[in-house]
Amino acid sequence: MTRIAVLAGSTREGSWNRALAAVAARALEARGAEVTTLDLAAYDLPLYSAALEANAFPAHALRLKQVLSQQAGLLVVTPEYNGSIPPLLKNAIDWASRPTDGEAMLALSAYRGKAAAVMGASLSPFGGMRAVTHLRQILSTVQMLVIPEQVQLPAAHLAFDEQGALKDAMVAGLVDLTAASLVRVATALAPPGS
Repeated sequence: MTRIAVLAGSTREGSWNRALAAVAARALEARGAEVTTLDLAAYDLPLYSAALEANAFPAHALRLKQVLSQQAGLLVVTPEYNGSIPPLLKNAIDWASRPTDGEAMLALSAYRGKAAAVMGASLSPFGGMRAVTHLRQILSTVQMLVIPEQVQLPAAHLAFDEQGALKDAMVAGLVDLTAASLVRVATALAPPGS
């Protein structure tokens, strides 16, 4: 079974990005993935600094990296903050990119050669397009293969019913399509026996 982590870049209660991440997690499970939902609120991550890293690699950063290292793929759902991703999400990505346990500087063991998908939800009519585009660039930089399919959910405050399902069938279909593609690509990229 292909293991895929789902990570929302928001810790806010009632977050539309967390709601979209939950819909995506169900779609991945329906496609046969074993989903690990990551809640950034569960990780006490200081702002990344080389001095802090050299002194003592934070335990929560190491735990996050270990969880990501065990996955074949990653689906990230991001809010848009001033045209980019939130600092909380960027900080988590940065910590998990750092070498540990004698790895080479460019090991990127939590990310390299794995599949990723990106989604975003926003109040705006653009659905977080700038953040999703920036997130795609960041994940490519840490050597993930970001699939072409993506979801941008505009007017997110109107997009979900009382049960947390997407109201628009076309958007729900795009989430399913993205999930199917991510599972297929992550499975193809996974080393034999993983």
